[in-house]
Amino acid sequence: MLALAAAQPTALQKLQKIPPEFWIKVGIAIVAVVLLVVILRKLAQVNKMIAAVVVLIAVMAIGVSWIYNRNEPAWATPVVEKLAIFLPTKGAYNAKQSAPLKQ
Repeated sequence: MLALAAAQPTALQKLQKIPPEFWIKVGIAIVAVVLLVVILRKLAQVNKMIAAVVVLIAVMAIGVSWIYNRNEPAWATPVVEKLAIFLPTKGAYNAKQSAPLKQ
């Protein structure tokens, strides 16, 4: 019985085998959750109209950046393709300038 208990690794030995990258990711996740809770509590006290305007400006800035650089995530590609028709994209001006003139 004693030999069987000695053969099995302890919980501390199992934890030591986990790579440090995992613990770094866990720590980052915990810090992110704490920051999210703090930010949400602060936002609960802010005027809702001001918060809505700030969120709208942030979403628009990210959207315009995605459309201009065309580096959007895969889930946003259908919407960005439809909006890219109306807004300029990186390299569009150079492509127009290098195109041959139609007569």
